Amino acid sequence: MAAAKSSTNWFAIGISIAVVVVLVALGGVVVWLNNQATDAGPAPKSSDTFNAETGAVSFGDGKDTVAVYLDFMCPICNSFEQQYGEQLEKAVDDGKITLEYHPIAILDHYSQGTEYSSRSAAAALCVVEEAPDKYLDYAKALFENQPAENSTGLTNEQLAQYASEVGADKAASCITEGTYKKYPAAQAKKHQIKGTPTVEINGERLDLQAGELSQLEKLIG
Repeated sequence: MAAAKSSTNWFAIGISIAVVVVLVALGGVVVWLNNQATDAGPAPKSSDTFNAETGAVSFGDGKDTVAVYLDFMCPICNSFEQQYGEQLEKAVDDGKITLEYHPIAILDHYSQGTEYSSRSAAAALCVVEEAPDKYLDYAKALFENQPAENSTGLTNEQLAQYASEVGADKAASCITEGTYKKYPAAQAKKHQIKGTPTVEINGERLDLQAGELSQLEKLIG
């Protein structure tokens, strides 16, 4: 009796290989897309004023550290600045505190697709890099000209113009090119910021809804 001949189904093997190749390619695309979504982009260069790792713009060298996370589209951040800004700066001048500002972005969905929160925070970082002594003036200018939520916000050209007006002309190209646009949202995610303003004293996050701002008032009063 003749032995049965084995037959190799090359068509099935080819299909299997093709499926594996497609799956590997899709996996690569997913990884790439995830990396793009979580990519923080470039950060401003670290300096005596700016810490690229923490995203903090620092002033003073007091024993206690007050950190404020803010979004330039946030009206409550604007109110916070109006109420406490001068007191915080005076506390720095008096040697009471080290003040850290963190320009972050969590409200991009309130600017009709223009990502104003990210762009304005990125503009502030451009000012920090080119003229760190002008950051506070620039932040005040952004709050004084704060666009309404659900508007398109200021254009990059307007953001650059305000930088020029406070004496940070060299930041203009950085602002119009959106050099640091990804960084503020990445920092918000890194620090787990869910609402703004977020205030910390010596690393302890205050519950503003529970009235814990009284701790800040006591510290800087």
